[in-house]
Amino acid sequence: MSTARSGSRPDIPAGSAKAWRDALVTVVAAFAAMAVLAAAGLAYAGAADLPGGAFPRVVAAVVVMAAGGSMEVSGEAGFRAGADASLSVLPLSVSLGGALTAGCGFLRPLHHRAVARPRELLARAGPLVLLWLLALTGAALLARQTFGVDTGDSPLGTIGEILDSAPTVGFEAALPATLLFGLLWILGLLAVSLLVSRRAPLPARLVRFHAAVRPAAHATLVLLLAYVAVGAAVGLGVAATQGHTARTLAVVLLGLPNLAWIALTLGFGGAWEGRVEGPFGLPMPQLLDEVLRRPEVSTVDVASLAERDARAWWLVVVAAVLLLATGFGAAVRSPADVRPWQHAVHMGVALAAATLTVCLLCRVQAQFGLTLLGIGEVDALGGEVRLNPVIWRTVGLALLWGALAGFLGTFLARPVHRRGRVG
Repeated sequence: MSTARSGSRPDIPAGSAKAWRDALVTVVAAFAAMAVLAAAGLAYAGAADLPGGAFPRVVAAVVVMAAGGSMEVSGEAGFRAGADASLSVLPLSVSLGGALTAGCGFLRPLHHRAVARPRELLARAGPLVLLWLLALTGAALLARQTFGVDTGDSPLGTIGEILDSAPTVGFEAALPATLLFGLLWILGLLAVSLLVSRRAPLPARLVRFHAAVRPAAHATLVLLLAYVAVGAAVGLGVAATQGHTARTLAVVLLGLPNLAWIALTLGFGGAWEGRVEGPFGLPMPQLLDEVLRRPEVSTVDVASLAERDARAWWLVVVAAVLLLATGFGAAVRSPADVRPWQHAVHMGVALAAATLTVCLLCRVQAQFGLTLLGIGEVDALGGEVRLNPVIWRTVGLALLWGALAGFLGTFLARPVHRRGRVG
């Protein structure tokens, strides 16, 4: 059958001007989206007032972290003192904005076909990956700055002046690690984009996996985005009615998925462990901060949150409703001859894989400490924030809940008219 009659398009030759043009537009749009989100979120967080024209460099650092890059945080406190600092947290609102923009830009020229040759997919992906790494390199070179830590009028400030130990903290991008992790990030994004898209073509040898993988993968993506949308609505409502508007908007623009997807895992019974110590911390709901701010490592689950606020049980209700809707959506989009147990397997695996990814992306590790004369820690300038998933419990329950949602979704979808192919 001819190309015109089949509705397909000819392969794009490697290095074609159109492929490079599309890749350039996609990369520019994705980095612009990340920069706008990062700048707005940091502005609401108060970073626009940083001294020394540091704001663009901080924006670049957030963009680098959001795109999979690696930032090194360093501390200095003079000859007679030492400082130690570390930061490991992803600004997932910024990451999500860049990922959706880049994924849509990559898939747009490939729609409306069932099959694409591997050569065409590589010709589309190659320029995009190369330009992505070039843009990431530019952002990484900009992302470096050093700040002084204000000790105020405290005795620590006087001691610091006498001992020439005024503390500073700085950051810079680790370029080799940034390029390596950035490469893995963009390759993973392109692979996931092909996996979850309902309309993008696959190589002929992979088309047989279309019915088994894509409906569940797409429904799981919709579930994650639905949680972000619900979280955004809640955040905007809090900002409008309960004060702390700037801080709330900063969280929404920088780290909303971090909280929304943790809420998803808590809703189906998952758990996280962590601790908050010292005056430093990361923006998070007051309820979560209270649970974590204990002398020992705390376990965060629905029960521990409900001890302080019974409304935490609504997380279970929301998870149950949205997971059932996810199973229904996957079943509606699947061929009518797929059996209930197959839907259960597909949804269980999809939700478990998504939950494992959430566990890896939403971990938090931040620390700053100062030692004077090499003896002990100065508590006034020491702080730590840790939040890590209980992986086996969380992923295991995701597998069970996903399987149950897929199984029940099959029966809910039976009265709905479905085509005999993947929708």
